[in-house]
Amino acid sequence: MQAFLAFLQYFVAALLLLAAFLAVYVRVTPYNEFELIGQNNAAAAISLAGACIGFALPMAAAIYFTHDLLEMIKWAAITGAAQIAVFTLLRRFAPAIEQGHTAPAIFMCAMSVATGVLNAVCMS
Repeated sequence: MQAFLAFLQYFVAALLLLAAFLAVYVRVTPYNEFELIGQNNAAAAISLAGACIGFALPMAAAIYFTHDLLEMIKWAAITGAAQIAVFTLLRRFAPAIEQGHTAPAIFMCAMSVATGVLNAVCMS
């Protein structure tokens, strides 16, 4: 039972951190990804999916390597900042993504995931 409670604690904390990250991320971008996704804008979905995966991978590593909720929260802040930095560096693609162009969205997705993978590996 104690293992299940630990799982639940980490899982709920990770979901809350992901939700917090998404809330911040969509405010940083010049468009509302959720609104664009509702309008069937695949580019916005691809870009946001990459940011989510790029955030979740380091969170998984933080849980695995640290076994400490406070440490996981610290890594969430670092990971969120890294994902926002990726968007900031590639901000010039934002108008194309908003217009539904998938090529820049795929590139932004790939860079977000790559940053997340590197972030996760560096924790070990």
